[in-house]
Amino acid sequence: MMHPDTEIRYVSKEVGIGIFATKFIPKGTIVWIKDDLDMILSEEYIESLDAIRKEFIYKYAYEDREGEYVLCWDHARYMNHSFNPNCVDTAYDFELAARDIQPGEQLTADYGAMGEDETFQCIPEEGTSRIRVTANDYLTYYTVWDEMAREAFKYFNKVKQPLKHLIGEKYVNKVNVVANGTEALDSILTIFINDEDTI
Repeated sequence: MMHPDTEIRYVSKEVGIGIFATKFIPKGTIVWIKDDLDMILSEEYIESLDAIRKEFIYKYAYEDREGEYVLCWDHARYMNHSFNPNCVDTAYDFELAARDIQPGEQLTADYGAMGEDETFQCIPEEGTSRIRVTANDYLTYYTVWDEMAREAFKYFNKVKQPLKHLIGEKYVNKVNVVANGTEALDSILTIFINDEDTI
């Protein structure tokens, strides 16, 4: 679920639509969280669908750590990519505002953190030499994303959290101790490796 102070707006012919803040969203706020209304679909099921629905799901769903595809039920599916994102993924099935997001500002995430299974070109952006998202971006940039998340978590308990009640039961205790500063943040890399894997 997307933060309630967001809406869909037209960006450009090249990009299409995106998600924009309707009010100020401070750094450390949960801006998106996986919830029980999201559709969980197996690849086998998706492959059994007609071409139109299959294309839509592959375009707008993301693959979770169990290898299932998650199709967000609300406008979260329209969050656009940026190499200079203002939102950052965590290992706890939610994203945080990585910096203060102003009213009228588009919310963006780095698609590399989603472990996209194919390489694709991106619109050039100022301040970065990256021009494509690759399947292995998480191996190169996870330390950058982890640092962004660590910094955002410093504000977690200092800002309003309208989506906090949706934190998954298996993450509640860990999120509390990370937010309190008594335990270290789990790396985003844990999403991409199994317990038996090594880095």
